[in-house]
Amino acid sequence: MTDLSTTYLGLKLKNPLVASASPLSKKIATAQRLEEAGISAIVMYSLFEEQIIHESLELDHYLSRNSDSFSEALTYLPDGGMYGVSPEKYLNQLTALKKAVTIPIIGSLNGISKGGWTSYAKRIQETGADALELNLYYLVTDPNLTSTEVESAQIELVAEVKSAITIPLAVKLSPYITSLPNFASRLVKAGANGLVLFNRFYQPDFDLDELDIVYNLDLSTSADLRLPLRWISIMYGKIHADYALTSGVHTSEDVLKAMMAGAKVAMMASNILLNGEKVIPSMLSSLEEWMKEKEYKSVQQMQGSMSQKNVKEPAAFERANYMKVLSSFSN
Repeated sequence: MTDLSTTYLGLKLKNPLVASASPLSKKIATAQRLEEAGISAIVMYSLFEEQIIHESLELDHYLSRNSDSFSEALTYLPDGGMYGVSPEKYLNQLTALKKAVTIPIIGSLNGISKGGWTSYAKRIQETGADALELNLYYLVTDPNLTSTEVESAQIELVAEVKSAITIPLAVKLSPYITSLPNFASRLVKAGANGLVLFNRFYQPDFDLDELDIVYNLDLSTSADLRLPLRWISIMYGKIHADYALTSGVHTSEDVLKAMMAGAKVAMMASNILLNGEKVIPSMLSSLEEWMKEKEYKSVQQMQGSMSQKNVKEPAAFERANYMKVLSSFSN
């Protein structure tokens, strides 16, 4: 019998398909349908630091700690109407989800500064979350703020959050890091049990008729898989953490590639948002059929099998691949 189970952040999961942080967790009925369809765990939508700040009115605590670096943030914080969920509503939703489903629920915090808001990590744990995902999303616009300062602040944040909880902690990363393996290694030393690759950035556009800035939610495609696939493949076996691949998981083939790169789970949202939870059983069925055809007895058997550590040509993940791709094009 084919074993689809995997272990992520110490959680025994029935298969590697996890619903990533998204609106999918905002309705109890949706979460229940996801569980019935076969999803193995759900990451809640994120509670943003700005929402906590707005709720508590502790702007000074957030901004004055390093006013030279973060003073500009005061100008750009949206008004109260921008925040669709309060911290208390978030915690209540987490409680309701835990009661409604039996699969693990992973809380999600999105923030960049240390301070009182990290107490919400502990509250998320107390509410019943099986693990916590910390999303380090921060867009640096201050030319005086160095990469060293940004990374050091994020490492300190991870260490502080980890010290406040006993449940496993995963850190969701941006791909825009000069030395990603070094930063990942420092995060693990600071207490991260897992690394989620990668955060997707939603870029603003210009409306040339209204002369205004517009925001669009562009869902992923399977092509987005390549970036996290490459980096998980490179870091697998070098930096010991549980890897989650997110962005671009749409098919059973995408899941297989994620596992072979070295991921413990493949997180998806866009495909479910587009087509509903009915895509989950078919993906799991195709995954099992492929494994039987190729004589894989378990998901664990294939994890990391195509990582840089294990392939015949490790240079395929580095500059040699870049040159090969360029030279292969013919007009």
